[in-house]
Amino acid sequence: MASPDIHEPAMSSQVEGASDYIPVGTESQWQLIRRRFRRHRLAVASLWVIALFLLVAIFAEFLSTNDPHDVQARYTYAPPQRLHFIDVQEDSGWRIQPHVFGYKVEVEPEALRRVFKIDEEKKIYVRFFVEGHDYNLFGLIPMNRHLIGTENPRDPLFLLGSDRLGRDVLSRLIYGTRISLSVGVIGVILSLVLGVVIGGLAGFYGGFFDAATQRTIEFLRSLPSIPLWMGLAAAMPPSWSALQVYFAITIILSLLGWTELARVVRGRFLALKGEDYVSAAIYDGASNLRVVLRHMVPAFTSHIITAASLAVPGMILAETALSFLGLGLQAPVISWGVLLQEAQNVRVLATAPWLLAPGAAIVIAVLAMNFVGDGLRDAADPYNNT
Repeated sequence: MASPDIHEPAMSSQVEGASDYIPVGTESQWQLIRRRFRRHRLAVASLWVIALFLLVAIFAEFLSTNDPHDVQARYTYAPPQRLHFIDVQEDSGWRIQPHVFGYKVEVEPEALRRVFKIDEEKKIYVRFFVEGHDYNLFGLIPMNRHLIGTENPRDPLFLLGSDRLGRDVLSRLIYGTRISLSVGVIGVILSLVLGVVIGGLAGFYGGFFDAATQRTIEFLRSLPSIPLWMGLAAAMPPSWSALQVYFAITIILSLLGWTELARVVRGRFLALKGEDYVSAAIYDGASNLRVVLRHMVPAFTSHIITAASLAVPGMILAETALSFLGLGLQAPVISWGVLLQEAQNVRVLATAPWLLAPGAAIVIAVLAMNFVGDGLRDAADPYNNT
């Protein structure tokens, strides 16, 4: 008697939607972080804002409309000129032609002071990729082309107004972006190196070095920040050049900013020392350096990146505070803090509120970096399943 046919269910190798399905456990740590970060819309938008700031810092000379050091006494405290794109002509209708309106000077009868008014009868046409003041792109390539400028170099173009010496606020703001961002990034890199090295040694070896490190961190964190910055900045010799002061301020901020990261790294090292894979690497004869670099540091690299991204705004604010108080960077160096020195006088702000533009740039940059740091922190959280 023949046995009945037993048909096994067909195993289809093609599953509907298989191309879009990613099996659980096949994504690396960085792929998980990237996927979670993309879902944080505010962090992604802030990342684009930071990228825009970086582009401005890199191509500052090309983007500036005027020489940031060019003094034009005829246009002191000139108000911002609005950029118009539609040019209306009485005889030929309208056309697309970027332009701004010129100035006319009036005298206030009460204060007997000169003030600028926008003269809509005088049009100053604006061109793209025009020739202007000479500069070296990236410090190497001689150029004189700028993104935007006037047809006649003698015509005024102050899209964000001018300061007390007639210098273009927009161009100075663009140049200040490079200095302020570089202080924050370089300072965080130095703090990152100090925090990882000192905190890692304290957590890995423990003993006397760990105790001395913790007491040092507690002492530094107990000191008020602003008076300490002021004391260290005031100790710099007045004969130093602007470049020396720039590096000194960066080092001072780094020496005071490594403590929090060192504590976090120490705690992570203490937790990882008891893990089985670390003990297995030690028993297998791996050197201490290999155990640290190959097995322990990669376990919390994402956390280090998150901590660094959240530390950059603090560095920028610290440099701004020092420069604003006159203890940090000084003219002719251009930074956001140096530019805000122009806004210390309330009477000046009443007549020239556009001098607060660097403050708006600081707020936008700091908020964007904080949002990116929050997004990275949420994405790097291993318990975040969103």
